Amino acid sequence: MVEQEPTAEQLAQIAAVNEEDENSIRYKPPAQKSIQEIQELDKDDESLRKYKEALLGSVTVSADPNTPNVIETRLTLVRSTAPGPLELDLTGDLESFKKQSLVLKEGEEYRIKISLQVNREIVSGMKYIQHTYRKGIETDKTDYMDDKTDHLSWEWNLTIKKEWKD
Repeated sequence: MVEQEPTAEQLAQIAAVNEEDENSIRYKPPAQKSIQEIQELDKDDESLRKYKEALLGSVTVSADPNTPNVIETRLTLVRSTAPGPLELDLTGDLESFKKQSLVLKEGEEYRIKISLQVNREIVSGMKYIQHTYRKGIETDKTDYMDDKTDHLSWEWNLTIKKEWKD
């Protein structure tokens, strides 16, 4: 069965539904506390101190305010039957991702894995947003969590083909 291209009205309807979903999410992150504040809390309680040490490890806080708290290092598309994972280096030129198109095989499932480094403070709720466009109209928007901070943004192109290669 041949898939027909959606009409402009259908694409606009999909975009309107996605916009409605965005307004229904009302996550409120907890109050931000520094690692030092967390370590100082309940320092007389031996079991809590050991528990925090197990969670945080032996942390030395980076006091350099010029270093970003969160640094995204790599995005990996883990594909079930592909020759291997597809990795993008997020520390380099993000503009180059718009110039190339990554090929995904039609009907395949994949997972997105983002590797990052946290430097100073605990990240209490990070949000991943993925906007999907077709012919310039947003057809899907996926949100996960929220800390209201844009740590990194980039655009990239995916092409869906019958096979992994052109």
